[in-house]
Amino acid sequence: MRTQIFQVSTLYGAATLAAAVDAGLFGPRDGARRLLLLSHNAEIPETALRLEEMTGYARLAARFDGVIDWNETIRPHHPGTWAPRPEEAPLWQRVLRTAWDLDDAPVELIVESIQVNPARALAASFAESAVQVYADGLMSYGPTRDELPQSIACRVQRLLHLDLVPGLRPMLLTEYGVEAELVPDDAFRAVLAEIAAAAEGDPQVDRAVAAAPTALLLGQYLAALGILTADEEEELHVRMLRSAAAAGHTSVVFKPHPTAPARYSRALEEAAEAAGTRLAVLDGPLLAETFYERCRPRLVVGCFSTAMLTASVYYDVPIARVGTRTVLERLTPYENSNRVPLTIVDHLVPDLEAGATPAVPGAAPASLTGLVRAVGYCMRPTGHPGLREEVAGRLPALTGDPRTAHCFPAERLTELGLPGGSSPRQRGRLLGRAARTAG
Repeated sequence: MRTQIFQVSTLYGAATLAAAVDAGLFGPRDGARRLLLLSHNAEIPETALRLEEMTGYARLAARFDGVIDWNETIRPHHPGTWAPRPEEAPLWQRVLRTAWDLDDAPVELIVESIQVNPARALAASFAESAVQVYADGLMSYGPTRDELPQSIACRVQRLLHLDLVPGLRPMLLTEYGVEAELVPDDAFRAVLAEIAAAAEGDPQVDRAVAAAPTALLLGQYLAALGILTADEEEELHVRMLRSAAAAGHTSVVFKPHPTAPARYSRALEEAAEAAGTRLAVLDGPLLAETFYERCRPRLVVGCFSTAMLTASVYYDVPIARVGTRTVLERLTPYENSNRVPLTIVDHLVPDLEAGATPAVPGAAPASLTGLVRAVGYCMRPTGHPGLREEVAGRLPALTGDPRTAHCFPAERLTELGLPGGSSPRQRGRLLGRAARTAG
């Protein structure tokens, strides 16, 4: 019997896989042995919240025939950095088959983020295995981060993704001819309800529900990624609270990101007191979606969290953004894979600080597809050379529109020789300066 190995690092990703399994996208239950491979990718995994500790995890894991810990398997290496050397890959496959009791059965890999480890390490170790990729969030709408070795790219069969932006097609892996396939909405919503049921009786959730909050603020982990400083990230959360209060919300819940470092000060509490707003903090091992199920908020505020779009698409909750433009302008390098999620939210979601009315965006406007394709090309032009003429023709309108001009810095357009950049002489100076800096 063949073995399917499902690699996962977040509960949201596990929920996506569970929905795909329930929808029959991986065949009948008795058609293969299914193993859930857990990867803890935090900078210091030993100090971070483990996936197994998240509320609802046990219900998702029950869909699989066994659970494997990738960190334990490769200890003391970190899952984000370790991969077998090419000459060692056959040996590592034998090691993994023995450790996981796979015998000689055919193996199929279902992984997230095939561009990086641990997915890439798995694909290298099982060099003859078919690979399927699933998207954990908004990054699938952007280009593939790095070029894949042909030995891996030729084995990727499909990309499974949630319809978080209805009407927008993923760019991820398209340069390799990989087709995208949707995980059914009803299957995913059913899994979210199942996870929420596991939180029944959770005292923290009960307190938040009893407080009847009208707005949920979504924290992220931008400081841990080096995008903002810790103080700047904290100020971003304060800005969310002040904006919600200014919009008339007198009771809010703050939901830190599950993988964000434990850092919470009085700043948010003081801002709530000054605004006359009641504040509850939901820092337990819960998905934000659990709160959506238990207590439908009237507003969800974030920077560019996937949970914003989940609230809108699956729960019809109005959403609004705060600080998205700031983070987008601070993001480096231009190729950073967070750029497309930021671009999508910046284009689709109302700016609460600017006084815009929160909304349920609905289907993607026609303008979003062209914008994402242009940003995606500028991020990784070598992956999509066929887009150059289209993007060049589209850029004058995009750079002339104040709603999108900030997405295309003149320096990047100059590097790529695209409309909106500097003259050839200035471009030569810029490239020369960049070469000297790199040297």
